[in-house]
Amino acid sequence: MDIKVFKFGGTSVSSARGVINVASIIGHYPGDNIVMIVSAMGKTTNALEELLRYYMSDHAIEMVESFYRIKSFHLDIVQELFTNNHHVVYTEVETLFEHLRGYLSNGQLFKGKNREYNFEYDQVVSIGELLATTIVHEYLKLSGYQSKLFDARELIRTDSVFRDAKVNWTFTGKKIGQQIKAYFKENSSSGRIAVTQGFIGGDGDGNTTTLGREGSDYTAAIFAHSLKTKEVTIWKDVPGVMDADPKWFKDAKKLEVLSYREAIELAYYGASIIHPKTIKPLENANIILRVKSFLNPELEGTTIEHLEEWQVSHPIYILKQNQVLISISPRDFSFIIEENLSQIFNLLAKHHVKVNVMQNSAISFTICVDADHLSGQDVLNALQENYLIRYNDDVELLTIRHYTPEAIARVTEGRNILMEQKTRNTVHLVVQ
Repeated sequence: MDIKVFKFGGTSVSSARGVINVASIIGHYPGDNIVMIVSAMGKTTNALEELLRYYMSDHAIEMVESFYRIKSFHLDIVQELFTNNHHVVYTEVETLFEHLRGYLSNGQLFKGKNREYNFEYDQVVSIGELLATTIVHEYLKLSGYQSKLFDARELIRTDSVFRDAKVNWTFTGKKIGQQIKAYFKENSSSGRIAVTQGFIGGDGDGNTTTLGREGSDYTAAIFAHSLKTKEVTIWKDVPGVMDADPKWFKDAKKLEVLSYREAIELAYYGASIIHPKTIKPLENANIILRVKSFLNPELEGTTIEHLEEWQVSHPIYILKQNQVLISISPRDFSFIIEENLSQIFNLLAKHHVKVNVMQNSAISFTICVDADHLSGQDVLNALQENYLIRYNDDVELLTIRHYTPEAIARVTEGRNILMEQKTRNTVHLVVQ
């Protein structure tokens, strides 16, 4: 059975027009069985993170205002897509918001019951994907497609490391294989669509977990690997994988093909086109990853596949904003040695802070991390118990793969370079 796996990100479904466009793209594949992975709509994840901050800090008024902004955004899309006010989607969306409202209210009444930030994050922020898939699924049905909504929390089994859950591949592969294939085999007709959420899963205790920020790409890879598909397509607002972010580099060019190795390097260093965890399950099963434009679906896009060699003709630029550069030094002016590094990394792991680049001298260890990873965490306080901490916030991390002197000069002109690190193929620059 040939099954296609499509992933649509939040930008593709950020409006009613976007949902209509996604349905039209599905129309280009008549007769194909499609698993559709859908992210939260637009900037909903950011909005839910703001809601969570108000919830955790007991800012009740701001929390209520934030809740109704999110609800209004989704209802506006629903009202534009479904002119029949009695359509079941209204009840389904209202039920999801009532569940969220009840969860927040109970948390405010019974403070301390479940106040661990990462746990609360997964319970609150995951509602974005549930809302998006409900709306998209019902619109597909309204448009005449055979669509069924699956709850990813029942299909993807994870551990209980909230905000960065690890997948139980044995359980997950079996569950996805059984339920999705059974749906496609229900009768002889083809052209069925299985809609499910990206980013989320469930642990053995029935708690919602998430796979890491922007984890919907990874979800698509999990489904493709479990279903043994030939390829998976990620639909983006760009023509394919670019050699730079076109928002910052106006002359960015599309790359026609990438090797798995190059793609995972780009993803690891922060290229927003794919989630870092996406490549491994695809490479292991030799599944082609195709990145295409939902704005121009007729374009070929970029393919990521097994290549023995890939001739690089020019530099590839990766920009990560909203970074924090942290320098850590022993209080007694002693050397940074293995014992210190072990303690530091244990603290970072405990607080789920991922290091984007690191560098050490005799008495200092410097790391660059996403500012978002420090939100709601007390890792800096924990480090300060034994170390002197200095940091620069609101800095940028520039990474150039296959760099040249001209490429470095291009991005550093007029900038203050706080840290520079070079390897054979890559240079990292932390700049203000």
